[in-house]
Amino acid sequence: MIVVAGPRQVGKTTLVRKALEGHHSTFIATDQPLTRPADPLRGSSPATGQEPGARPTGKWLVEQWSKARSATLDLPPGRHHVLAIDEIQKIPRWSEIVKGLWDEDRANGLPMHVVLLGSSPWLMLKGLSESLAGRYETIRLSHWQYAEMQEAFDLSLDEYIYFGGYPGSTRLLSNEARWRQYIHDSLIMPTINNDILQMRRVDKPALLKNLFELGCGAYSAQIISLTKLQGELQDAGNTVTLSHYLHLLSEAGLLTGLQKYAGQEHRKRASAPKLNVHNTALISAQATYTFEQARKDRSYWGRLVESAVGSHLINNKPEGTSLFYWRNGPHEVDFVVSHADTLLAIEVKSGENYRTPKGLQAFAETFRNARPVVIGNGGIALADFLLQPVETLLN
Repeated sequence: MIVVAGPRQVGKTTLVRKALEGHHSTFIATDQPLTRPADPLRGSSPATGQEPGARPTGKWLVEQWSKARSATLDLPPGRHHVLAIDEIQKIPRWSEIVKGLWDEDRANGLPMHVVLLGSSPWLMLKGLSESLAGRYETIRLSHWQYAEMQEAFDLSLDEYIYFGGYPGSTRLLSNEARWRQYIHDSLIMPTINNDILQMRRVDKPALLKNLFELGCGAYSAQIISLTKLQGELQDAGNTVTLSHYLHLLSEAGLLTGLQKYAGQEHRKRASAPKLNVHNTALISAQATYTFEQARKDRSYWGRLVESAVGSHLINNKPEGTSLFYWRNGPHEVDFVVSHADTLLAIEVKSGENYRTPKGLQAFAETFRNARPVVIGNGGIALADFLLQPVETLLN
């Protein structure tokens, strides 16, 4: 099986539909309303109505799989059929059902390929690891990079920094009010309400939403203690609750809390997190600044630039790579990338004047194997950094 996973609105469905063009295939979406069965007492015909909001069941999944099997058997020898199921994680016990059906098809030599798509990281990971181990290959999609947004939509560097990497929102860039509404209604709220609150136990949903809004609106690219956040949030729980909610937001592709780099693992866990969005659109959509106003405010724009660098590292770091920040007294390093024996200390400079950052010097004195990297004035041009894979830095 092929599993296509990633956050909402990054093109999973579009990608699979495009790949299936010209092939014998069946594409079903579990988040579409289900068809009502025929009512023999009223003489209604099958498939005449729908039940808005109805959730598909395991029985429905078996029926859809059986239809795809029949379509496969109708093909001439040597031809294949592809069954693609979107948002598979919304079906209860989906992984157990898929395992049984898949293993039966393999035993019978049925030439049917299966593609599973999902945006809930917890249910996808749990189902895949518990029931489908050894039966699938994963294709992970993340937020779009600058290179992709530039090639597909001709976004400038400044437009990418402000509007971020959601491809579906680009048609609304000329109307910022509609663009903000789209980001809020089509991305933020479905991710929080459907992918987090419906799929995980959250005792204080209002607190999670407030944490997201405050983390994106005021504190992205900033280090802040959970105790301070506790004081700024309404209905605040304890710091353990906030840390857990921040983890949920990170897994959903919204907001991450980076830990401080240190030699001892317990010191990393105990440190105040540095918040960073996974997509700068999440900052701009909740701000009062327009695109032009944001560009004129050097302090605010600098925070957007640093958040863009952080999101590029978060979304595109290779497997086995860890991302941190570092601070010791007055000295600070924006990002620390650790991969095997490679240790990078990254400083983002968005201002016009360049001075060798003292934080990089202090970090290099503390960790002798570290390689300093400056992004912006005096170092790698911001556009060049965002256009290249993170692996390039590690070589």
